[in-house]
Amino acid sequence: MSTTSLLHELISASAERAPTSPAATWGHGTLSYRELDDQVGGLAGGLMALGLDRGERVGIFLDKRPETVVASFAAARAGGAFVPVNPILKAEQIGHILRDCNARVLVTSPERLPQITPALEGCHDLRHVILTRPLTKPVNLPAISIVLWADLIATPHRAGHRVIDSDLLSILYTSGSTGRPKGVVLSHRNMVAGAKSVASYLGNNPDDTLLAALPLSFDAGFSQLTTAFHSGARVVLLNYLLPQDVLKAVVREKVTGLTAVPPLYIQLAQLSWPETITEHLRYFANTGGRMPLETLKTLRAHLPQTKPFLMYGLTEAFRATYLPPEQADIRPDSIGKAIPDAEVLVLREDGTECGPNEPGELVQRGAHVAMGYWNDAEKTAERFKPLSACAPGRQAGFVLPEIAVFSGDTVRRDEEGYLYFIGRRDEMMKTSGYRVSPTEVEEILYATGLVGECIAFGVPNPALGQAVCVIATGKDAYPLDAARLLSECRQRMPTYMVPAVIDVREGPLPRNPNGKIDRKVLSAEFDAKNKAKP
Repeated sequence: MSTTSLLHELISASAERAPTSPAATWGHGTLSYRELDDQVGGLAGGLMALGLDRGERVGIFLDKRPETVVASFAAARAGGAFVPVNPILKAEQIGHILRDCNARVLVTSPERLPQITPALEGCHDLRHVILTRPLTKPVNLPAISIVLWADLIATPHRAGHRVIDSDLLSILYTSGSTGRPKGVVLSHRNMVAGAKSVASYLGNNPDDTLLAALPLSFDAGFSQLTTAFHSGARVVLLNYLLPQDVLKAVVREKVTGLTAVPPLYIQLAQLSWPETITEHLRYFANTGGRMPLETLKTLRAHLPQTKPFLMYGLTEAFRATYLPPEQADIRPDSIGKAIPDAEVLVLREDGTECGPNEPGELVQRGAHVAMGYWNDAEKTAERFKPLSACAPGRQAGFVLPEIAVFSGDTVRRDEEGYLYFIGRRDEMMKTSGYRVSPTEVEEILYATGLVGECIAFGVPNPALGQAVCVIATGKDAYPLDAARLLSECRQRMPTYMVPAVIDVREGPLPRNPNGKIDRKVLSAEFDAKNKAKP
């Protein structure tokens, strides 16, 4: 498509090619590429007028709306860096993120600002708050200027700071389920290379309509913008409460590409899909964890003409692998092979490459590897490490080290080069002397057809080391029969894998801010509840 190397050029290049084509839709409104590019240029000029320096951070605390898109790309065009803050986070988490990244500017709404005002008092680097509309009630922020969006957007266009593709573009904060959120630092090269790679294998084109259902603070969520704008496609911004809202948007907007996480697909699979939907939905893509096979089968029954793309990735490297649709029937439990312009390795502890079907750590090298964690040298050193001299792609004459991202995920590669996810090293259960993957347990539970949602984790046990614990809900609003599920488990699992506890819950299980079922929170709740028992 384009020869762009900087993020904001994705929009301007498409505006040059097709200025009147629709770029972004929300509710009943749509911006053309020309209109979007003009707003990005105006706000970039406004940020420069506020004194935003090269690389300074612009926090964005909004739901999915045009201002969120414009602010992200305008920060890039001005030469700054944008920090999208998940709109479901609480004031304490938001304050931590803005302090941690030393945000200079915050873009938010008059409804959201009062909720976080106390948290902003400790943000000593924050100088300006840009509001989408005027406040109806005053707030007390004596050291911070309040600026209106409408005034800044009308600023004459001007050149931003000079940046190159390896410069800081964005900081994406993880959900913080294991502690405070940590920020993954991404460059222009990371995001633009990712957009081009994903768009190439998904076949994105100007006739596509992509649904942005995931949070834009999530790498796969923001990817819906970058792949759409690189391809000259239209993106639909959706804030939804119920899975039905997603399905209705797919139908209403004649969406051609849907990307979501497994928990959402599990819920969507239980809905009634109109037969006509497969006529326009060209593909559905999974990210953020393994798609249960039963869910995949159900979706494919609903969507016989729609191509499934099963993907795996991590925020620290944007995207790692995908399984081509034609392989979905042959090896539906595989996460595929490396995406274009990336290399995925399976390495032993000593840095040498694993043999076929030998478990090892998934390690990624290439243009998508992030720049580390913001302001955290210790965690960066744990995850971003030099490849050993014997790693594939390295040559004896190389003097400088090459930094790759070590995922912490255990995988295996078969004889044909396809990868299979085994589990996260910090989540693997050790029971009766066996290492057990929570994902493997969950896969079998879903295959019973009795479970709506489930999560598995290990709990300390003096005899077993760890006992397998499961928290699960019923399917299709029916209560879960724990005794029947346990019976099915005994028939389908080796003895060491059978859950010692099945904790039945009602309704959807809690999610983390990226929409994944929150294993850490559920296991901590279970542990606290059992410790409280006499």
